[in-house]
Amino acid sequence: MRLWRVVRAGTVGIAVVLATAAWTESTAGPATPDNRIEVVGGTQAGAHAYPWMVHLSTGCGGSLIKPGFVLTAAHCVGSSASSITVLAGSADLDDPNIHVVRGASLKRAPGFDDVTLGDDWAVIRLREELPLPTLSIASGTGYDSGTFTVMGWGSTSEGSMRQQRFLRVATVPFVSDGSCGSAYRKAGYSFVPGDMLCAGNGGKDTCQGDSGGPMVHATASGYVQVGIVSWGVGCARRQYPGVYTQVSHFAAAIRAAVEDLS
Repeated sequence: MRLWRVVRAGTVGIAVVLATAAWTESTAGPATPDNRIEVVGGTQAGAHAYPWMVHLSTGCGGSLIKPGFVLTAAHCVGSSASSITVLAGSADLDDPNIHVVRGASLKRAPGFDDVTLGDDWAVIRLREELPLPTLSIASGTGYDSGTFTVMGWGSTSEGSMRQQRFLRVATVPFVSDGSCGSAYRKAGYSFVPGDMLCAGNGGKDTCQGDSGGPMVHATASGYVQVGIVSWGVGCARRQYPGVYTQVSHFAAAIRAAVEDLS
């Protein structure tokens, strides 16, 4: 028998998820879908390889999309940004030179209710701008297929609750909406093709602790963010790819949120 980690989808903040998680044993049926929290099957990232990658004190990841703005998952934040601390500028969370800045305000997707229903994105305005490179977000669907890169400080195995000190990274292949949606619907979960993008191959995946972090596509001019780590059943299971918020679908709304917070 396998151990299933039971987590209510849509729980706000990984700190809350860890406090309310329960362990049960089951011999049939999938687990409750997890908010995604570490990279399974990945490798340690270079110290400054992804300078726009940030860590939130809620236990989630995020991306710096403008010097003073972080894009993350809606389920990673509540209604206030003032309690959120962001670490940025290093893959090592214990780096003495890492940037530490508090949140000032935020906007969650207005339609967000549960990760399995989509709209899982949020923008945090920081109290100060960070002198770091920023990550472009996809405006169209041209980068929404092929091979992607995912990263995070979360767990390295499905049963683990431990986050990592060093950022880990992995490459994962695109999985079609038809295949991914069919698998999740058969298991009894909602799947919204226009809001979601799937990736994974059964050996590499995001996991508990990677929520809110970026999934990126490499281009000739750098990386473009195509997804936000959102949810899935288990970690690195071949039948259940990781599910990501499809950034291209929400690009205009994300930019509008940045403008509203400016």
